[in-house]
Amino acid sequence: MTAEEQQAADERYMRLALAEAGEARKAGEVPVGAVVVCRGRVVSRAHNLTETLCDVTAHAEMQALTAAANTIGGKYLSDCTLYVTVEPCVMCAGAIGWAQVARVVYGAPDEKRGYTVFAPRALHPKCKVVSGVLSTECARLMKDFFASRR
Repeated sequence: MTAEEQQAADERYMRLALAEAGEARKAGEVPVGAVVVCRGRVVSRAHNLTETLCDVTAHAEMQALTAAANTIGGKYLSDCTLYVTVEPCVMCAGAIGWAQVARVVYGAPDEKRGYTVFAPRALHPKCKVVSGVLSTECARLMKDFFASRR
């Protein structure tokens, strides 16, 4: 796949993650969405469910990793890419590392709780990271959500 084709694919899948984030917002959740793609096929889609499930670990990434593992029938996601609208937190980065996700693509950075600030080596050593995909749209969703809460 050429760099241009990869960028187009990354944007296409990030739009699916943004749609999931929109579902989270509708449900009163912090609007974060995630999608796992394995060999060109979407194997899971998820969004934050921390309020719905009353579970602080029910982040979009955690939900997406669990669903992807169930779909492909194994705990290791070494052929998969995780698309997430906001930079993963330390907890999610740890899970992403343990799942051996091959690639993480995220939109908006999280300067307050993102893994790159607190645990930059949490991901698997072979994991490739792409940041800033549709970052304006991803950040706008978060900013609008929190502005509406104030």
